[in-house]
Amino acid sequence: MDIKANLEAVKKTFLNQECRLIAVSKTKPLSDLKEAYDAGVRDFGENKVQELQTKQPEMPVDVNWHMIGHLQSNKVKYIVPFVHLIHGVDSFKLLKEINKQGKKIDRKINVLLQIHIAKEETKFGFDTTELDEMFATSDFLSLGHVNIRGLMGMATFTENKDQVRKEFRELKSLFEELKRRQLPEFVQFKDISIGMSGDYLIAQEEGSTMVRIGSAIFGER
Repeated sequence: MDIKANLEAVKKTFLNQECRLIAVSKTKPLSDLKEAYDAGVRDFGENKVQELQTKQPEMPVDVNWHMIGHLQSNKVKYIVPFVHLIHGVDSFKLLKEINKQGKKIDRKINVLLQIHIAKEETKFGFDTTELDEMFATSDFLSLGHVNIRGLMGMATFTENKDQVRKEFRELKSLFEELKRRQLPEFVQFKDISIGMSGDYLIAQEEGSTMVRIGSAIFGER
């Protein structure tokens, strides 16, 4: 497995070189992460809190750690001291817990709101009604220790590229609509995290600013 060569091959195919590559290192050994780091990667994505906690002290301090999996409220406190961005904020309850834990250590936590765009019930995320209801509450307006940086979505797991494109396009449309709204200062729609190893080129065509790539870099799990 030549991680550096894989990385170079992936980057060569990028349609937008400004799009940020998050190397999804879940289940991979530290030696693989260090090899990717030596090849220039600074953004790593993990989907389990315990694994993130274990790896973080073993890697250089300039690594940006991305929590990309489903995050349980009772695990938030373990990652808020160092996490760079939490991609999968899928409920107001979770957002309030992140804010609470950020307040305890006086740190503003960067997050993305996860929107349910797939045609699968197993995926998590807000729908537009839930977003509107949240934005209207006084609890939301009083959040002081989160920075909402944008949206994240996961497309349906399907070979149908047209469906994947449609779902990404719907998310980008929502992203642009939300950008035009008058929302609190801590809400700034700058990033849209869509696209993984199988569909990152479609995601880039549809406006992704971050792609989460694992197997194309590190090989199959």
